[in-house]
Amino acid sequence: MSGNETPRGPVDSSRVPRYAGPATFARLPRLDEVGRADVAVVGVPFDSGVSYRPGARFGGNAIREASRLLRPYNPAQDASPFALAQVADAGDIAANPFHINEAVDTIEAAADELLGTGARLMTLGGDHTIALPLLRSVAKKHGPVALLHFDAHLDTWDTYFGAEYTHGTPFRRAVEEGILDTEALSHVGTRGPLYGKQDLTDDEKMGFGIVTSADVYRRGADEVADQLRQRIGDRPLYISIDIDCLDPAHAPGTGTPEAGGMTSRELLEILRGLASCNLVSADVVEVAPAYDHAEITSVAASHTAYELTTIMSRQIAEARSK
Repeated sequence: MSGNETPRGPVDSSRVPRYAGPATFARLPRLDEVGRADVAVVGVPFDSGVSYRPGARFGGNAIREASRLLRPYNPAQDASPFALAQVADAGDIAANPFHINEAVDTIEAAADELLGTGARLMTLGGDHTIALPLLRSVAKKHGPVALLHFDAHLDTWDTYFGAEYTHGTPFRRAVEEGILDTEALSHVGTRGPLYGKQDLTDDEKMGFGIVTSADVYRRGADEVADQLRQRIGDRPLYISIDIDCLDPAHAPGTGTPEAGGMTSRELLEILRGLASCNLVSADVVEVAPAYDHAEITSVAASHTAYELTTIMSRQIAEARSK
């Protein structure tokens, strides 16, 4: 889309009830309806890398259903993201559920294709395994990227049952492959028991800083966001959000819940505090709707994706105006 074209936005909810029609993200047009997009919302229905509860393969569509209630103006960021840039739903990346290595390659190739059009990606998982191929693809375009990883867990373990690609290993692989800027890596929202203290030692050696959920509680969202902004600077940034960074009270529908997590309000406020960062793509993963009720988790995830999309749309519009 050129800077002179008017973006096509969501279905008008004053004419078509929110519960009617296809459940694209935020009731936006499909990618094939608009030709190309500045921000492509894409699902990855894959959960063969989970170590406990399955079901995140259904997360993307659950988030889309919950996103029916999103509206076009975001007052928290004083922006209308779908008017500032063309945002479209690119459908799903179909990956082999029986062969993780092949699935990882498929996801990377599909991400390459979408990024090659000039779009930024807002990916809906799926389990956290998918972050690795997405990061590989983003790094081809931007070089090693800064990473903010919102999660109850570190996801920097070496292997599970000898498998190198799982939802607990993507960021170790990413560091090993040199696709992350190790001067700007942070976990946010971590908590809970570990296999041993060596987990933290190994994680620190990879370059990660840690902001625990208790840190967020004690210091507040504004101070945490300020610290993260300083660490990131003007580097290209990828944000990966495991919905289990939220407390099970706010996100019960996930595969590996841990007590003592952040509230959805804290997560959204931290993200809003990162609006000045150079966000090149993002994902929201690990929504497992079979364990959800009243769409609590999917609603939190849809609003999280909305804030991330708003940040990207604002930056695209600002770049065009220069």
